[in-house]
Amino acid sequence: QGQLVESGGGSAQAGGSLRLSCAAPGNIYRRNFMGWFRQAPGKEREAVAAAHFGGGLTYYADSVKGRFTISQDYAKNTVYLQMNSLKPEDTAMYYCAASGGYGGSWYESSRYAYWGQGTQVTVSS
Repeated sequence: QGQLVESGGGSAQAGGSLRLSCAAPGNIYRRNFMGWFRQAPGKEREAVAAAHFGGGLTYYADSVKGRFTISQDYAKNTVYLQMNSLKPEDTAMYYCAASGGYGGSWYESSRYAYWGQGTQVTVSS
């Protein structure tokens, strides 16, 4: 943990937008999967989105499908999470993660070996 650096969190009104960024060292950025997870107080960490950029594949939790978009800037070793149409239930600490060559589904945290420190997103109604 600590090798990925998230930014872009903050406060927004319901219906608003935020964009999270995750900067990674090159040797980590070129992992197979990059993902975003979130954890709200009193709740378990849940997967939000992930991407296998080499394969052109993206994955989203049902709760954010159609509202969130994961993308990358390869030249900057940066992954983004564009969050639109935000809802109060999106309030959580958001974490960026990079896979460690382990198996598992995109939404399983055990697949990921590298984590950021988290960035807080708060959505008010």
